[in-house]
Amino acid sequence: MANYIGERAKSLQISGIRQFFNRVQQYPDAIQLTLGMPDFKTPEHIKRAASEAIQNNHTTYTPNAGILSLRKAVSDFLHEKYKLIYDPYNEVIITNGASQAIDTALRTILNPGDEVLIPAPVYPAYAPVIEMAGGYPVFIDTRNTGFKLTVSQIQAHESNRTKAVILPYPSNPTGVVLSKTELGTLASYLAEKPYFVLADEIYSELNASGVHHSIANEPGMRKQTIVINGVSKSHAMTGWRIGFLMAPAEIASEMLKVHQYNVSCASSVSQHAALAAMTNGKNDANEMRMAYDERRDFIIRRLQDLNIPVTKPDGAFYAFPSISGTGLSSMDFALKLLEEERLAVVPGDAFSHLGEGYIRLSYAYHMDELNEGMRRLQAFWSRIKR
Repeated sequence: MANYIGERAKSLQISGIRQFFNRVQQYPDAIQLTLGMPDFKTPEHIKRAASEAIQNNHTTYTPNAGILSLRKAVSDFLHEKYKLIYDPYNEVIITNGASQAIDTALRTILNPGDEVLIPAPVYPAYAPVIEMAGGYPVFIDTRNTGFKLTVSQIQAHESNRTKAVILPYPSNPTGVVLSKTELGTLASYLAEKPYFVLADEIYSELNASGVHHSIANEPGMRKQTIVINGVSKSHAMTGWRIGFLMAPAEIASEMLKVHQYNVSCASSVSQHAALAAMTNGKNDANEMRMAYDERRDFIIRRLQDLNIPVTKPDGAFYAFPSISGTGLSSMDFALKLLEEERLAVVPGDAFSHLGEGYIRLSYAYHMDELNEGMRRLQAFWSRIKR
């Protein structure tokens, strides 16, 4: 029966990040700097809220869009933090993580043959979802602009089939952030175009400056922008699977239909946990962000000491140094590093072909692990550098 499986599903590949992570499991003594998962524990007050939800029998289906109290809390959080305004009654949808929000948004807006512009190197999950919806991912090379998308790059890649532009900032894998001025420049161009803008802002609370700007707030942009966020990174809740999907009512109503027939609703218990995160825990990310900033400075300093080229990240918890000077492919570099020094990093080509020549280091790990990891990288680098 395998011959009868749909061609779109058969063409999919397991994420390069997960492929390499699975390979690392063969090396139990390896230091891992691979996954983008906070090493912090979910705050206690959030876990208590989940326990109370279970005891109070909040274990049934919720409204498709999510419990109203959580939608209101998300709306208040976004307004307080980023000055975004979304009506909790018809412009906010609670999803099973940001990943499902991305899938729901793209399946709602795409027709077969539509093209989606994606600045790359980039998080690897966008392209497969676009393809499953019948669209085509168009990767835009941002390596010569500090990994930042520009108007001229959009102009060079847009066509009469362009349907959407993805803005994944703060960025995975580069940690790059777009400033308000840079967002304004993009907005002045995109506001005149019939394109949806998918603003994936899952790392918004981990902006090193402590201030996040959304393109949805730029003049003329609210009408066409779909904002994605959630609690996975900001509140160390990756396993709780709660994301937020926001858009003008006429777009949100269509996305809600796709969401409804896909998952019905997000986990009721997780929604009550997220409610605690959005209210009593609205500043939970502050302590984490300060720790990530300290780790970032340590990683960047060590990379610079080794003369490994790297763009200093301004958000998230990743560094994306260039290893092109070694003559090794990113996969060969990562494999040799793993085999010889028992240090696991992610090959850059996991983030599209435009990530070739780079590796991704996650610093969502304890300083002891980072220190040992960088010691192992130094030992390896000293042997292979040209």
